[in-house]
Amino acid sequence: MTQANSMNYRQRFLAAANCQTVDRTPVWLMRQAGRSLPEYRALKEKYSFLELAQTPELAVEVTLQPIRRFDYDAAILFSDILVIPEAMGQPYSFREQGGIQMEFAIQNRADIQKLSTEAVVDRLDYVRKALEILRKELSDERALLGFAGSPWTLGTYMIEGGSSNDYRLVLDMFNSNRADFELLMEKVTDALIAYFKMQIEAGVDAVQLFDSWGGILKGKDYHEGSLKWMRKIIDAIKDDIPVILFAKGCADEMTALCDTGAQIIGLDWTVDIGAMGKTIPANIAIQGNLDPMILNDSPETTRIEAQKILDGMRDRPGHIFNLGHGIDKDAKLDCVEALLDTIRNPS
Repeated sequence: MTQANSMNYRQRFLAAANCQTVDRTPVWLMRQAGRSLPEYRALKEKYSFLELAQTPELAVEVTLQPIRRFDYDAAILFSDILVIPEAMGQPYSFREQGGIQMEFAIQNRADIQKLSTEAVVDRLDYVRKALEILRKELSDERALLGFAGSPWTLGTYMIEGGSSNDYRLVLDMFNSNRADFELLMEKVTDALIAYFKMQIEAGVDAVQLFDSWGGILKGKDYHEGSLKWMRKIIDAIKDDIPVILFAKGCADEMTALCDTGAQIIGLDWTVDIGAMGKTIPANIAIQGNLDPMILNDSPETTRIEAQKILDGMRDRPGHIFNLGHGIDKDAKLDCVEALLDTIRNPS
């Protein structure tokens, strides 16, 4: 049935997540807080990224900045996927030339055995505090989203020792030392389940699981290296919260992704959302999928491309508008405004 126009943003988001017809498509943008906003850049002149993410009051401020400016339907916590390995005992930093640098690389079983899952939630208490503050600030008006990286995606950073161009080390462990690889995945998966349960207790309305580097694996390897671990996480939390599963570069695995139990499937920008809407089961909501680089172009181009996505989803309930990946640092604010105007006033 069609929902009344009196629904607030949070209600509209949750109705769409349940594949109900709503008066308009809810919208939030991946990485919506950050370098594209001048108010964020002003804070970055005073604080490092890690200080912003790990100080609850600052994380709350950064999370709310795009809500104040653009009035999104949902706020996603300002944080980072690598807080999990750090909480397990593998700290990270940012390279001067760009990219991630782990304090050390996971090379063998001894390195894996040093990682601890026992105190992960305690060490991430700053996330809990930020979420609890955000829940009060947003009240019942807007949805609050939590997130984490998939075990495979986190494992790529942990084994490679940071950002990588070829993923040689993680693929070598997966192919040549499966026992050690699975031990690492088991530990990361357990940590993620505990982390998501903490986010649920703190008041989030949905969580997103990012399999950003899932596209490195294909076929059976994807199932063994990534999918089965995500399925274990989703099985542990799906009865308590809607799960958004975003697997970049994995369109060939769409049937398997839909079988994970995720309530919402996020699509990257490389696929035709209208065609996917005809193949993804009707009881699974779809999130996506504007090319983030469109927001670097012009308001007119943004309107045209956003309308194409809306047209592709016109007859399918359960669409949450989003980018096909994170918003770029050079995104133009007038393009974001044009995007939101198009979504809220479609032709």
